[in-house]
Amino acid sequence: MPKPSDNQQFFRDLDRRLWNSADQLRSNLDAAVYKHIVLGLIFLKYISDSFQDRRIELDQQFRDSENDYFLGDDEEFIAKELEVRDYYTEKNIFWVPARARWDFLRANAKVAPGEVITLLDETPLIEPNSKSAKYPDGEPEKFKGLDILLDRAMQAVEDDNPRLKNVLTKDFARLQLDPDKLGRLLDLVAGIPFNHGELKAKDILGHVYEFFLGEFASAEGKKGGQYYTPQSVVSLIVELLEPYSGRVYDPCCGSGGFFVQSEKFIEEHADNQQFNHKERHKAVEDRKRQISVYGQESNPTTWRLAQMNLVIRNIEADIKLGDTLLQDGFPDLKADFVMANPPFNLKDWGGETIRDDRRWEYAVPPSANANFAWMQHMLYHLAPTGRMGLLLSNGSMSSNTNTEGDIRRAIVEADQVECMVALPGQLFTNTQIPACIWVLSKSKVARNGQRNRVGETLFIDAREVGYMKDRVLRDFTATDIQHVADTFHNWQRGTNYADIPGFCKSATQADIAANDYVLTPGRYVGAEAKERIGDSYEVVMPQLVARLREQFAESIRLQEAIEENLAGLGYDK
Repeated sequence: MPKPSDNQQFFRDLDRRLWNSADQLRSNLDAAVYKHIVLGLIFLKYISDSFQDRRIELDQQFRDSENDYFLGDDEEFIAKELEVRDYYTEKNIFWVPARARWDFLRANAKVAPGEVITLLDETPLIEPNSKSAKYPDGEPEKFKGLDILLDRAMQAVEDDNPRLKNVLTKDFARLQLDPDKLGRLLDLVAGIPFNHGELKAKDILGHVYEFFLGEFASAEGKKGGQYYTPQSVVSLIVELLEPYSGRVYDPCCGSGGFFVQSEKFIEEHADNQQFNHKERHKAVEDRKRQISVYGQESNPTTWRLAQMNLVIRNIEADIKLGDTLLQDGFPDLKADFVMANPPFNLKDWGGETIRDDRRWEYAVPPSANANFAWMQHMLYHLAPTGRMGLLLSNGSMSSNTNTEGDIRRAIVEADQVECMVALPGQLFTNTQIPACIWVLSKSKVARNGQRNRVGETLFIDAREVGYMKDRVLRDFTATDIQHVADTFHNWQRGTNYADIPGFCKSATQADIAANDYVLTPGRYVGAEAKERIGDSYEVVMPQLVARLREQFAESIRLQEAIEENLAGLGYDK
């Protein structure tokens, strides 16, 4: 649902408060380790809140004489019925056992070591593995530490919910976390509001989870970029592809950002004028069910992040664990939308072992760089009317190393390149390599309100779009994203589109052939009315050489001054 301005302010205030507090509690843990602790607690809070929400709803129904679930006023019977798993799973709510419920964890977090742990009604928590004669169902469990309590809570949730097997964090005890800081972190997560206005737990906790993913990726630097693509870049690709319905596939899905953004796209583009709130909610949910989600991720810890991210969003997805290029998890899948941000310029990816793979339609990709292996893999999995968005380094648009130039030429000649978008630098936490978006289509014939674009390709130079959100990173505003996406869709429809010098150009295959099949937008869009002197090699290079020589001269001057000072101290050459 679109967030009103007060909700946006609410999220901004909440984000900063939570992150600053969580970061202060990090102690000596690396961000790469700490993120699993924090995100694991946020996830546990989410499923516990959802469970409690359903429990309150059931309790009201059991006591309502006009409801089909009415049970009378037998408190003991109602209490037993509230523990029936089917009431929760029928609504796609995860069953949360007593030892993993948030209220229970907080109530026992500061119990003294050796004391008996109790449920909220003061009943001792029974350890089911004990064979004590005094307690036929086990012995009352004694508190050994909050870390162990959390590990057992996570394990209990996994044991009772097969979908979460091997997904949750169970490293609290192993990391030997400071008990006081862990308790304060629990309190911090507990402070995430249950709701705000029309926002519910799913909306708030989903947003917090996504925000923390981005902050941890930034804190981790290069390693963080392996699982997180900046939200604005993901949003741009999703807006370009418009995945309203069909099969959506990400072969290197990281933490699931493309899937989350696809769901948001559906929510934000529902027709607000057509429905009241209840009708609109149903319409949005119906449309979401028209999307099938498939993904693959090679890193087990990142796979876990994706699973939790999608569960919070209530997105049903089939996410395989494994190396996509060497062990394709969906060999027969043909997707309507494919979108991905694979590792840039991946070397030694094992291509020599699968040279005869059926995915290499145009040529065997070089084993020293996986860029065109990813591209051909995605094209292979694209349905006959499908469209894909692929984020790659700028070198992919012009490189002729090994077979890269041949593959690029063949894809152009097959008329599958629909749009090329050059992105500005400094968008990513993990690399300064300039990047671009390839939008490829299996068919450009007229359909669904789009004109016939056969033989045409749109080039967009977005290198000057966006703003510096801090000293290091650049970002897009919602207006920036809409501007680029509207340019593409207007070109597709043939309405309100015109070439803009320095920004966009509709080119033919003959134009591309004349440029030796190089797809760099700057070659096609020309210059702005205001000359972009800064991009000119002939102007910039002499300036850089002159500045370098000045620095050399200054270096010599400083060296002579230092030698003179040393001589004054009696240290001659």
